[in-house]
Amino acid sequence: MPLDIAALILGLVALIWGAERLVNGSAALAYHLGMSPLLIGITVVGFGTSSPELVVAAIASAGGNPGLAVGNAIGSNMANIGLVAGATALVTPLKIQSRTLSRELPILIVVSFVSLGLLLDGTLGRADGTVLLVGLGGLIIWLFRTARVSKDDPLVAKATAAIPTNLGPTGAVGRFVAGLAVLLLGSRVLVWGAANVARELGVSELLIGLTILAIGTSLPELATSLIGAAKREPDLAVGNILGSNLFNLLAVLSVPALIAPGPVESTLATRDVPVMLAFTITFAAMAWGFDGPARRINRIEGAALLAGFAAYMGILVTAAPQAPHVG
Repeated sequence: MPLDIAALILGLVALIWGAERLVNGSAALAYHLGMSPLLIGITVVGFGTSSPELVVAAIASAGGNPGLAVGNAIGSNMANIGLVAGATALVTPLKIQSRTLSRELPILIVVSFVSLGLLLDGTLGRADGTVLLVGLGGLIIWLFRTARVSKDDPLVAKATAAIPTNLGPTGAVGRFVAGLAVLLLGSRVLVWGAANVARELGVSELLIGLTILAIGTSLPELATSLIGAAKREPDLAVGNILGSNLFNLLAVLSVPALIAPGPVESTLATRDVPVMLAFTITFAAMAWGFDGPARRINRIEGAALLAGFAAYMGILVTAAPQAPHVG
């Protein structure tokens, strides 16, 4: 067990280090290859903080541990809202100013319901993965077209400004390669440790994905959001959460569906995804207006999100299924 825990910690550190360099290197490389800064900001920078979840999902699914991948995708969305948004709102109230965020919130709710619908039959198959990937493509096209006619949107400006244009082609390639290598290595170590912990504790891999992996791979979102809040950039903090959650459902969840299709634990549709929906709808309600025209998530609401996330973690730990029930 000590070796497995050490693997988890080492893997998480490697994920965070590698993801940051991978995103910066990818964005700079795409810029030097002539890709539109707007498209880079929406895709590479906007979704980049979810690269740990994506790589972990691919390695876990390929290694015969799809429960880790599914749990990570769903659990990360709850961690992003309950832990990341809650903690960030405690630092400073999250004001919702961007028109883009107002449009993305309803999309996230719809995608969350679609994800629940795909899991209701107790399986996650290749057809489900295809639906999610088509949705991801449609989202990227919509974001790009919307951003082109909303050039004054603060979220769009901040996303494009985050591109490291001062990084030369050689430095971009080096950072990309180093980030990818460390990310892959860290993911493999993390998945190995997580699978061993699940076996040692006699719990399902889904539980480990919903807890340890979800919190660990959400640390980049937490860091980015806290920095954005400290700099008084609430759109950046909230936009980071929304973009990550959309990517988790449309891209990350599609990975186990395509690589390792098959049955999933019944608690996903009866407990975990409904809880994710509750977090998402509550987050949207707070963002849209418990404070009226102020449109912000205040410190009390942030504390409520944190308390809700802690309660859900407590339920998972106390329930702790000893063996996965599929179908």
